[in-house]
Amino acid sequence: MQHRNGQQGFSLIELLIVVAIIGIIAAIAIPNLLASRRAANEASAISAVRTLVSAQMTYQSTGGNGQFGTLAQLNGAELIDNVLAGGTKSGYSFQVTPDNNANPPTFVISAIPTVTQGLTRTGTRRFGAYQDGVVRADTTSLGTHFDY
Repeated sequence: MQHRNGQQGFSLIELLIVVAIIGIIAAIAIPNLLASRRAANEASAISAVRTLVSAQMTYQSTGGNGQFGTLAQLNGAELIDNVLAGGTKSGYSFQVTPDNNANPPTFVISAIPTVTQGLTRTGTRRFGAYQDGVVRADTTSLGTHFDY
């Protein structure tokens, strides 16, 4: 920075140009950052659904005596961590619904984004699995339960 005519610092125009450039960079970067965050949330949800399927199979063959468990039961058997047992992780809400009255017993695992609309939405797909272990995705309806 040089001293010109006894003045020092930046002119208002120079500062406005810098602010405009920062605004343009932010307008480009923020949507990409949010999209990356949603993708990371979805990858985490898929991983958690896989973990829950594995935990259900382990629970059924060990402590469950042929029955599937709820999130609390899976946590009590130390098959899942406390965060996942709480039902919410990485912007997704998880629900495990065992049907031990069916023959053979079944379960449904649902992973639904906690925020489904707007810039801050946590995911664009919902995920789920049954006792066959296949993780399924659905983008047509972000309802409160995964039910194919």
